[in-house]
Parts: sequence; C-alpha cells; structure tokens
Amino acid sequence: MSSSPAEAFDVDAFRRTLGAFATGVAIVAAEADDGSLVGMTMSSFNSVSLDPPLVLFSVARSALCLPALKSARAFGISVLAQHQQELSTRFSRARGEKWAGVSHLRGAHGAPLVMDAAAHLECVPHALHDGGDHEIFIARVLEHRAQASDPLIFHAGRYRSLSAAH
Repeated sequence: MSSSPAEAFDVDAFRRTLGAFATGVAIVAAEADDGSLVGMTMSSFNSVSLDPPLVLFSVARSALCLPALKSARAFGISVLAQHQQELSTRFSRARGEKWAGVSHLRGAHGAPLVMDAAAHLECVPHALHDGGDHEIFIARVLEHRAQASDPLIFHAGRYRSLSAAH
C-alpha cells in the first residue's frame, strides 16, 4: 500500500489518492495592498475550531496571489453552489480578469464575497504555518451566513453533484 523509502514517491499517484476525498469548493478572496481584488478557487478549506471560530485554507507557494493574501487584513470565503462551476474554473486560473462581470459584494470587514454562493464567511488572519509547498492560513471567522443551496463538489478530478438520499 505504501512505498518503501527506497522507492521513489509517486506524486501523481498521491494526487489521485487524495482525489478520493470529495470536497466542497470555495473562493477565497481579499483586497490587495493596492486596492485590487484577488481570489482563488480553493478545495483545501476546513473548519478548525468552534471556540474560537477558526477555519483554514492552504495556498501554494507558487500562487501569484500569495503575497496579497499574506498581507490581507480580511478574507472573504464564498462556498460555491452547484450552479457556480464556471466561477470555480475561472478563479482556478493563475491569470486573467477573474472579477470581470462577477457579481460580488464587500463584507462588513471589506473582503469581497461572491454573490449567490451557498455560504459566506468573513474572516481575519489568525495564524500562518509552513505546509511544505503550501502556506497554511488559519483565519478567525467574524461573520457567517448560509442559504439553502446544493454545494459544488469536487471528486476524482471532476465536479460532481449530490444525489438525493434513497
């Protein structure tokens, strides 16, 4: 099941193994120091603690928006709804006009939030940790809200949808 130390670690196989874990999809966004908006699609988003209310997300060290996220004063996390697959794809790209034509609002703490998302969380930085080729952000939740909506799901390299219980 696992490789021995003498065997080379197969990164592609590891990625496929991790892909067996279905995740929701979110957009993490912030305002950069120059006032522009940054954002990226995120499937590495999790709850950490209820007291205090903490969540985490991780960002590749190679991500173009990493410096802006590291200096952000607030984060807007929009948990995408099933109908927002196009937004997920758009915000997963490194470059481009991600925000052009995207309906969004500013949360009470200034971070951008995508309209019609299944849930919104407004957060402030709490801690930053080394995560190998990623930086792990822990954020304190200040505001949150959810609406009845089916979430966008990602599993085994594809978008999926939930099926009704039988």
